Amino acid sequence: MAEPGAVLGLIAALAALVWGAATLDAHLGSPPQSRQTPERAAGPWREVARLLVQQRRLTLLPDVLLTRIGLLTLLLAPVLAAAVLPLGGAPVADLDVGVVWFNAMEVCVWPALWLIGWGANSVYPLIGAYRYVAQGLAYELPHMFALITVALGAGSLRMTGIVQAQHGLWYAVWMPVAFLVYLVSALAMAFWGPMGQPLGRDLAGGVPAELSGADRLLFLAGRYTVLVVAAAAAVPLFLGGGAGPLLPAWAWTLVKTVAVLVLLVVARHRLPAVRMDRFMDFSWMVLIPLTLAQLLVVGIVVLP
Repeated sequence: MAEPGAVLGLIAALAALVWGAATLDAHLGSPPQSRQTPERAAGPWREVARLLVQQRRLTLLPDVLLTRIGLLTLLLAPVLAAAVLPLGGAPVADLDVGVVWFNAMEVCVWPALWLIGWGANSVYPLIGAYRYVAQGLAYELPHMFALITVALGAGSLRMTGIVQAQHGLWYAVWMPVAFLVYLVSALAMAFWGPMGQPLGRDLAGGVPAELSGADRLLFLAGRYTVLVVAAAAAVPLFLGGGAGPLLPAWAWTLVKTVAVLVLLVVARHRLPAVRMDRFMDFSWMVLIPLTLAQLLVVGIVVLP
């Protein structure tokens, strides 16, 4: 059974990274001339305060229960996924099937967004939910093959076992295709940046278009948490976990997580949006064959 201190430490670390990602995102999204104003200096605090006092708006005949279940799932699923990640030491839950658990929890984001889009009883959120389902069908198979490649190379589904298997060479170097595919799937998983069409401007904001007040704040917190956990998972999977000179393991884990997180946040402001139909074609015609080829190469090397 997980120790309460470890659980609280995990939640505190995720909260700090979520706040940092939100601050960087707000900074990059604001015009240069406005970055020194008191409003921008306050960072996400101002938006949090605004949403907490904002009155909730309701559409005609919404399913409030389904919406709230979706919002809670969106926030809880990435936290549960992070439970198997070794953040510089032993994870909260060192499961024998840690990779499977991580993948299962991140897939829970699918029904979460669907429930939010459906529960609003409004056209734009529902279309945004459909877009995310299509996006999930496009990214999930390459994502799974990338995870299988890592597990095959390590000979283990345990996250700590994967970290130990990278003492000689990081998997980001040995399995570059799987690493790049994972980064793309991380953007899609968090419906972030070029993969943010479920929240597209052409849909008036998409899935959260009808959310306001504390509901919208919970949605934003869940989205940033998914992004943070996706970035943190890249460290034990591809970047050797806490391995590194001079600094302790937890410090190296933090440095690597922040580096991947900054890369993903910057991608939102530097890369154009991708249409779902084109991404699906690219995924099935390019990403899946590449990940299968990477899996074949790793299998030939490690299997007797």
